Amino acid sequence: MKTFKIGDSVAVLDDDFSGVVTKIANDQITIETPDGFELDFEPKELVVTKPLKVDLSSAEAIIREKEQPKRKQATTKKTKERYQPTMEVDLHIHHLTENSHKMSNHDMLTLQLDTAKGQLEFAIRKRIQKMVFIHGVGEGVLKTELEYLFGRYDQIKYYDADYKKYGLGATEVYIFQNVSNG
Repeated sequence: MKTFKIGDSVAVLDDDFSGVVTKIANDQITIETPDGFELDFEPKELVVTKPLKVDLSSAEAIIREKEQPKRKQATTKKTKERYQPTMEVDLHIHHLTENSHKMSNHDMLTLQLDTAKGQLEFAIRKRIQKMVFIHGVGEGVLKTELEYLFGRYDQIKYYDADYKKYGLGATEVYIFQNVSNG
């Protein structure tokens, strides 16, 4: 028969309880769990557990190992990032020319549309599959003209760009790569 003493750390064999022996009476051993509950068990249901000794020198070695700079992992793109457009074209007039204050509204719109058409033709030639045209919100004149421009191409579809990233002022264009240009 196992002998238990008051103050022994014990664990229950067939249950997920542990505690400290607080009372021994006949064939009943009372333990107090870490939560403060007192439970009675027979000696055959308990086993003495040893207190955990921590070697501080090995703990310091582990801390030093953890502080070592780790080798930089190769960055992998998340699935969502893989499908992000590869080309952005900002059509705000101040990005296209420094002399916009000397231009009429018609001249500014013509410059923006010529830039958009040139960049779209470039993307088609270079087989770039997705691009975003940043046009801003404004009164919607440029957006309407862009949609008219995009409508003249059979191999593209267009839709509002990612709202979180661009807000309402951008249109994403998807260029189908297997359509013949003829």
